Amino acid sequence: MIDINKLLYELSYHESDPVLFNSGFFFYYFALFLMCYLLVSKSKTGRVWVYTLFSLYFFYKACGYYVGLVILSAIVDFNLSRWIHESPDKTKKKSLLILSIFLNIGLLFYFKYTNFFIGIINDLSAGHIFALKIMLPIGISFYTFENLSYTIDVYRDEIKPVDNFMDYLFFLSFFPKLMMGPIVRAADFIPQISAPYRLSSEDIGKGMYLIMGGLFKKIVISDFIYQNFVQYIFDDPSKHTGLECLIGVYGYALVIYCDFSGYSDMALGIARWTGFKIPPNFDSPYQSSSITEFWRRWHISLSSWLRDYLYIPLGGNRKGKVRQYINLALTMLIGGFWHGASWNFIFWGAMHGGALALDKVRIDWLKQSKVVITGWKATVLKVLGVLITFHFVCFCWVFFKASTFHDAWSLIHQVVYDFQPEIAMELYNGYTAVFWVMVLGFILHFLPSKFEFSMEKILGRVPVAGSVAIMVAFIWLLIQVKSTQPMIPIYFQF
Repeated sequence: MIDINKLLYELSYHESDPVLFNSGFFFYYFALFLMCYLLVSKSKTGRVWVYTLFSLYFFYKACGYYVGLVILSAIVDFNLSRWIHESPDKTKKKSLLILSIFLNIGLLFYFKYTNFFIGIINDLSAGHIFALKIMLPIGISFYTFENLSYTIDVYRDEIKPVDNFMDYLFFLSFFPKLMMGPIVRAADFIPQISAPYRLSSEDIGKGMYLIMGGLFKKIVISDFIYQNFVQYIFDDPSKHTGLECLIGVYGYALVIYCDFSGYSDMALGIARWTGFKIPPNFDSPYQSSSITEFWRRWHISLSSWLRDYLYIPLGGNRKGKVRQYINLALTMLIGGFWHGASWNFIFWGAMHGGALALDKVRIDWLKQSKVVITGWKATVLKVLGVLITFHFVCFCWVFFKASTFHDAWSLIHQVVYDFQPEIAMELYNGYTAVFWVMVLGFILHFLPSKFEFSMEKILGRVPVAGSVAIMVAFIWLLIQVKSTQPMIPIYFQF
């Protein structure tokens, strides 16, 4: 007999137990969603309503009544964009755009940065303003940027506003990308809403590969490495040798990549199974041979958003070299602040901005000098570039992950002054499984892209019954190796 109270409890929001892609609840939720979605798949209106209602419920399970913010944001920007489009007065158009920017940024600022600035005021004036009890709504940074890109694109006459409010709410609340991205542009997504739902063997294979690969990266690699090694290092770096700290940083580089890209891959796979193609968010970023290339491969939706809606409006490369370098640095500084209300994130963004500006100087010099390097020298430079870029990114991750500047410098101090390489074998014996999972993670990361395409084709040829069997077997395997308590994704806080 069904226990109604227990069922109602499971269906309700609980702050300590938000819904996750890798949670048991999500598998039941997704199975029910797919069943309902397939029942209405021939009707555009039916698909929109089913997807939107399930998405809003998914958001409610993630952050409670803050789901109302998504609906409110959709109402505001749906109407403002239409008024912008219909207004013949350029001044009025600009005023409405400024209002949209002010409302969106204001909402984000209130929830994400109010207490940060209260802290600054208290520090500067020895004030005693009490911090507010504000819970950051999950996904607000992502859907705020989607709202902004939509109204800006309408203002620029690059897209026409949608006529149906439910279409816009569907776009904004689309649950695969709602909480952790990718940041999807309306111009890429909205035209797909009216397209007939068709699922090809390529979609099945691609979707299955992305979902399985994402779950594997998140649960088997990221969660395992973090919970069994990395968290101990960053909790108090001063208690560990420099060798442990250095391996901990390498481990965190894998953790944050596999955690975030794993969730992004699952979002892409779920979208693909339901008839939507959203742009990839990662492209093997640690294979990059320069910091410029890294930001073309890492969190692609954010870096392209910052380029199109911040860097280029600031002047981009149109106002001289010095201004270009300043624009690059400023864009990444703001990108760091987007990640969170912390000086660590600002410093992390500033380091990447400075590195991008220096790399632009290098690129410009190579173009002017017309130096062409080929053969083995090019290969050596490529490898050196990958190693230098990876270690610079890892150095920056120290400040991104550490709770305070003191903890970050403490870790760096241990690496420089207390390395102790003689404990290598003892360390290996204590964390053998962790280190082999790290090796596996890096091997998978550096596999050529043709391996991925081959796996997708193989999975695409499997009959439906076989696909179901593979997914069931894979999920059973994950259950055997995953921790009892799912680890909250890192980018949940952004």
